Amino acid sequence: MQTSLRKRFRIFTLLFWFFVFAPIVALVALLALIGNGYYGKLPDFKDLENPDINLSSEIVSADNVVLGKYYYQNRSNIKYSDLSPNLVKALKCTEDVRFEEHSGVDIKGLFRVLFKTVILRQDAGGGSTLSQQLAKNLFPRTRNHGFALIIQKMKEWITATRLERNYTKEEIIAMYFNTVEFGNNAYGIKSASRTYYDKTPAQLSISESALLVGMLQAPSRYNPRMNEKAAMQRRNVVLAQMHKYQAIDQLQKDSLQKTKLLIKFTKDDHNAGLATYFREEIRAELQKWCNDHKKADGSAYNLYRDGLRIYTTIDSRMQKYAEEAMREHMIVLQKQFYDHWKGREPWYDYPETIIDAMRKSERWASMKEEGMSDKEAEAEFKKKVPMTIFTWKGDRDTVLSPLDSIKYFKKYCSVDLWPLLHKPER
Repeated sequence: MQTSLRKRFRIFTLLFWFFVFAPIVALVALLALIGNGYYGKLPDFKDLENPDINLSSEIVSADNVVLGKYYYQNRSNIKYSDLSPNLVKALKCTEDVRFEEHSGVDIKGLFRVLFKTVILRQDAGGGSTLSQQLAKNLFPRTRNHGFALIIQKMKEWITATRLERNYTKEEIIAMYFNTVEFGNNAYGIKSASRTYYDKTPAQLSISESALLVGMLQAPSRYNPRMNEKAAMQRRNVVLAQMHKYQAIDQLQKDSLQKTKLLIKFTKDDHNAGLATYFREEIRAELQKWCNDHKKADGSAYNLYRDGLRIYTTIDSRMQKYAEEAMREHMIVLQKQFYDHWKGREPWYDYPETIIDAMRKSERWASMKEEGMSDKEAEAEFKKKVPMTIFTWKGDRDTVLSPLDSIKYFKKYCSVDLWPLLHKPER
């Protein structure tokens, strides 16, 4: 009897330790297979040193001011020393409070997610460290479900530990801020700071840093231009996290949570900035230079993604004064133009001008591709929609039909319309 009991106890013990260690052994074996490339190539050191991300090329004035950019994605890199301490504190408190303690994978965080999410059925977050998120940003996932997702997640663990071995904590934070998206075509913290606050990352306040870090969870949902209420609530969550982990005190938290967002949105596109005509003029020369010059790997430079810095002899201050003087003069000329043609249309001798412009527009081409008849497309052009129009005093939001917008811009003062200003009346 005792022999039988001992035998059963031994079997039970073996089974117990088997179920304890089998998952661990399986996990280690799977990680070894992934690390050796059995489930696809992992980023090597060269990939980590030179991640495949798009960087905008910058046109720089003689007085070291960025006049404008050429880009596919509006992204410019910064160093850790360029970041406000407020940004770093907000990021750590919100995304990875044990960032300084782990080596890429937070074991405590994984167990927290396992216990709360799987056992207690509570939302405990993703458990990913900043290094893991950086790995995902640098080398995006190709599959997001099933066993493929598990493999991808483990690849991110391995890549995160390699990042931690090759870079300092400060470099990882800077790289992370360079790779994230903030909506409104702002990629990286440098572009986001300029887009939402017209500042550099080093100038951001606590509240501004909290808003931008909060946007990382869902840039569209927490976009302060599109959803101010949700953006404010998310910013306040970040401020609460900063207080929870003693980055700010109770008085600061309570005071800042009551403040408005006060964003200073600055549209940053190819037409923004100074010397737009000059930048367009030299673009062809720069494209030729890129084709004629090779990188270390033998490939040609790409103006829109290789992060070139093009230095010019233009002084930004003089350029700004010149453009302001031109704008003031154009306001006067535009008034003269309107006064001259008051109650009449400049193209009365050429009524086909508006129709031709409508049928050559991208909107018309898009409608025709969708199968609309000419009559249906013309009806759509007469429907009023919200839009932003150019004025010499700045862009203005309004509601116009696309057809009216064509007439508006055709009446706008330009070199092509100078003869009409002095055309004799009928």
